Amino acid sequence: MLEKPRSEWTGEDKKKANLENVAKDILYKTLDKNTFSKINMCPTIKEIWEKLIQICEENEQTKENKLSVVMQKFENLKMKAGETLSEFYERFSSLVNELAALGKEYGNREVALKVMRALPRE
Repeated sequence: MLEKPRSEWTGEDKKKANLENVAKDILYKTLDKNTFSKINMCPTIKEIWEKLIQICEENEQTKENKLSVVMQKFENLKMKAGETLSEFYERFSSLVNELAALGKEYGNREVALKVMRALPRE
């Protein structure tokens, strides 16, 4: 953090170093092991924060991509030939739950209409 030797630190330098250590400690205690392993080599709180922003942006982009894929599966969902209603319902429910986990929820009417459109005419 500071380029001069500790022996030459002023009271203000010591205060800044202490605040830096407190901030690092707070972040270290709140991060999961996976995230911590990605930032623990960053020497300053500023670098840690920038790395966390990068990680979160990647996670948000990943979430958006996954949501797009699952929404496409939901829109294209059709009951397969030879598939039982229970099997279809299990696939359907799984997609609806996955969408909800990604922040996309459908109302009862939308879900009912989707089921009706996904079933074969027979």
